[in-house]
Formats: sequence, C-alpha cells, structure tokens
Amino acid sequence: MSGSTTKLRVAVVGASSLIGEALIAQLRAQDLPVAELHVLEDQRNVGRAISDERGSQDDELKTSDVAAFDFSRSDLVFFCGRAALAERYAEAAAAHAWVIDNSPAFRLRPGVPMIAADVNAAAWRPVGRCGLVSLPGSASVALATALAPLAAMAPLERVEVATYQAVSGSGRPAMDELAGETVAMLSGKRARGRAFGRQIAFNVIPQVDVIEDDGSSREERRLWEETRALLGSPSLAVNATSVRVPVFFGHSLAVHAAFGRPISAFEALEVLRRGSGIEVIERDSAAQFPTPATLATAPDRVYVGRVRPDPTRDRALNFWVVADNVRKCAAHNAVSVAQILVNSAR
Repeated sequence: MSGSTTKLRVAVVGASSLIGEALIAQLRAQDLPVAELHVLEDQRNVGRAISDERGSQDDELKTSDVAAFDFSRSDLVFFCGRAALAERYAEAAAAHAWVIDNSPAFRLRPGVPMIAADVNAAAWRPVGRCGLVSLPGSASVALATALAPLAAMAPLERVEVATYQAVSGSGRPAMDELAGETVAMLSGKRARGRAFGRQIAFNVIPQVDVIEDDGSSREERRLWEETRALLGSPSLAVNATSVRVPVFFGHSLAVHAAFGRPISAFEALEVLRRGSGIEVIERDSAAQFPTPATLATAPDRVYVGRVRPDPTRDRALNFWVVADNVRKCAAHNAVSVAQILVNSAR
C-alpha cells in the first residue's frame, strides 16, 4: 500500500468468530478508512451473516471462502482467533498486505513483531509496507498495559499474577455451554461439562489450555513469555496461575509487582492515571473497583483498581486489573495496531 492511499481494502479472516465480529464493529467505530471489506471463513462457515454487537445479523455482510480469496486484492488483513487459518494463509497474505494475526500462530516467532498498541507501539518498524504482525493473548495485553507505566517509573523485578478468565476466551461454543449449564442447573438438571471437561457454571477451573509436563498450563507459559516480550524484559520473573471462571466477557487479574526501589501507592496511581489505554478506578469513587460485568465492557480501556502496598515488603504493590478480553484486548488492539501501520505509511 502506498502512503498516498486514503481508503483501505480490508479482509477479515475468521469473521464469524467472536473476535471477528467484534473487530468488524471496531472497524466501523474507529477512524480507519475502509474502501472494501471482505469477510472470510473456512469452507464450513461460508455464507454466515455477520452479527453486530447487539446480536442483529447483517444479511448484506456474509462470509466468503478464504481459500478462493486473492490476497493481492487487499491492503490490510486481520486473522481472528483460529491458528489453523493463520498458519495456512497468513504468510502468503503478508506478501501483498499488512497482516495482523490475532491467533497464537506467530506469537514470539523470530522476525515477527508482537504488538500491544498501548505498550510497545514502536515494535512495528521492521514490517515496512507489507508484512506480518502478531498480537499477544488477551490476558497478556491486560497485564502488560497495566505494568508498562509502572516499569517505566521503577525497575520491575518480579510479577505474581492470578488471572480469572472469561469463557469467551474459548469462543462462542464455550459461552453457549455456560449459558446452557446455568439454565440447566437452575432448573434442577445436571451440567454437561463438555467445553472444559467439567462443569463451568457456578464453578472455577484452575486450568486454561493444556497442562504441560511441568504442571504449568500453556496459557500460563504464554502469559509470562508474552509479558516479558512486550515489556522488553527477557529476564523478568513472572509467576502465573490462570483460572477459568463463569463469566461471559472480561478477564480479571490479581497482580503483585515487586520493584527495584521503594514505590508508594500514591506514586503508582499518579503514573497509572497517565498510562496509555488505562483508567484508574479510585477507592473513593462510586465504582470503588472494576468488575468484568460493569466497567470492563467499554472497548478501549484496561481498568486498574485496589492499588495498595504489599504489607510484607517496601518495594512491592498489589492491584486488580479488569479488561474486556474480546473487545479491548483483541479487537480494539488489532484495529489500533492497524492505525499505527496506516499512519506510518502517510
């Protein structure tokens, strides 16, 4: 794409997924000039109408077969969620267009920049006029966004985090499972427990993705590797526990951060208030602290609350983070990265 181009030919692969539909809503909401919008899917999902955020279907916007699409007809391509589609088509598309991959397929791959727009926007520079950019997982986006301004103020030595992750992180079938189980159990019936191998309604499951041989889950490993990469701190100690909770949208994180010098809660709040993409919820406000069912539904903010000192050491803080995993951490981040690339070409 040339710098003089004012309108973009955009393709969204995996458009009927939760992230795909949220991304299309963000394209419409944010100031990104779109001349053509191609919504693409694998063969089994061809012909699906795209739903808006109110659940209404747009019968004029139906998915086409990605296998038949000529990516030279695009300037910007988003891959949404499914790693298999990205692995098959993303590199070929990147020969013609900017490709922004929201799946795990290319994260941390050498030569592929991984970007959270509010954390390391400058990482796009090796991409040029076309090429491939990966996006981190939603929990990593939320954590790194909250940590970045603090790490810029004082050396960050260690992070302990427990994530409480919404079922939408596993896609629409998992959301349907939670809804169905909730109705069944309130009706005196048994939960099926198919999506997560056990009941998720009225339950918490201390496993997100596969448990590996060392006892850590794949999600926990992603969280520490991606957070280090986003913050540019390859030796940062990150200890994570990832938990699936019966919430539809919004990941929550309990964070303990240790620093190289004493840092007060007052200092931290001052820095966080100026942080990119962050909204601090003050203790004396009406909200008091963020929750996924309330404030986290806004698509452009990571919310931070309950900022307080660690009573056992003078160089550490505890705080609470909430963000909409689909809208903010995936879709909004993807479109924000696209805006960075477009602006770089002007």
